[in-house]
Amino acid sequence: MNEFVMAGFVGITVLILFFFTRIAVAYAMAIVGFLGYWYLTNLTAALALLSRDMFDVFSSYGLALVPLFVFMGFIAFYSGISAKLYDMAYKFMGRVRGGLAMATVAACTAFGAICGSTTATAATMGTIGLPEMRRYKYGNRLAAGCVASGGGIGALMPPSVILIIYGILTQISIGKLFMAGIVPAFLIAGLFIVAIFIYCTIYPEQGARGEEFSVMERLKALADIWETILVFMVVMGGMFFGVFTPTKAGAVGAFALLVIAVIQKKISWENFQRAVFDTLKTSCMVIMLVAGATIFGHFLALTRIPMEGANLVATLDWPSWAVIFIICFIYLVGGCFIDALALITLTIPIFYPIVSSLGYDLVWFGVIIVLITQLGIITPPVGVNVYIVKGIEPDIPLEEIFIGVIPFVIALIVGIMIMVAFPSIATFLPDLVR
Repeated sequence: MNEFVMAGFVGITVLILFFFTRIAVAYAMAIVGFLGYWYLTNLTAALALLSRDMFDVFSSYGLALVPLFVFMGFIAFYSGISAKLYDMAYKFMGRVRGGLAMATVAACTAFGAICGSTTATAATMGTIGLPEMRRYKYGNRLAAGCVASGGGIGALMPPSVILIIYGILTQISIGKLFMAGIVPAFLIAGLFIVAIFIYCTIYPEQGARGEEFSVMERLKALADIWETILVFMVVMGGMFFGVFTPTKAGAVGAFALLVIAVIQKKISWENFQRAVFDTLKTSCMVIMLVAGATIFGHFLALTRIPMEGANLVATLDWPSWAVIFIICFIYLVGGCFIDALALITLTIPIFYPIVSSLGYDLVWFGVIIVLITQLGIITPPVGVNVYIVKGIEPDIPLEEIFIGVIPFVIALIVGIMIMVAFPSIATFLPDLVR
């Protein structure tokens, strides 16, 4: 093993140790990448790398879509659009056993279409849905579990922040990645609803029946979410037919939603300021993660670990599916300890060359790893969405929430197996994009 490869493994080990010190992942990657590059070259080259990568990331036109789509999600939240989504889903599904939980999953899917953030989706729907489910005497396990798990659909439903970062790091069309996430997102939502139905059949006390609504009441609730439908169709339709790029789509969507909220007088000046502040905070976190991953990625490229790994895989007498299985297992375990966005920015420089050399569709692979990292946000010890739900309802024991997500974990595993068996579920829409 030469000095460069050894330095790479030492760098990865130091980075993992940094995670246990609770240093922000973005800073940890930047520090290790800078010091490692310095060790392998010289201080002047390392400083040049640091300044160039930071400038390139923060001046990247492609990354401009992150704050635009995040802003669109916060405008939807502060203008009350998310509440209308939940109301519509409740009126269509609330009458069946477990219907409120099913409505929460449906609302999470719809909100993900204008938000793209797992934590924001879980926090929003938890604030709206948990009090309603508890009012109808739902069990804590089902109520908390469906909110924590349903929020993860925001990671897959376009405009997904994770898919945006994956596209930037791999130079894959973000428009195609967005298209690839639509059908799998609805598939996972459907599997979650089936899981709720089965769970409530076995444990009927967990999900009581809700109110019965007339056909006219349901149609009115559906008409009330015209803003979401309109904005989603404009944004996705514009990208699908090549009218505008993903970055311009983010600008169009954010502007359209803001205009609608202002005309309807649904957003106050105070809430507008909150939306701007939350957007800045979230966007800075994401962009710093990309900057740190870029610096660390250049250090890894210098060590040649990604290329050596690809060459090693090529020499192994293993079937390609076995290699993909190992990579997926690494994402599954890593997702239990590291935030999904941080995990992807950290690992893509390592695994991208390997998956590419095996000849797999990289759009499909992006959807698969998003699905796998969805497991990480609801499983211990990190389970960030579980802790969000715990913060909303402090009196629900943490172990109850983790038990409550088990049916959804099973549904996710089934969904991943279906996606692996039938890759065209993710690829047929991107293949139609101009």
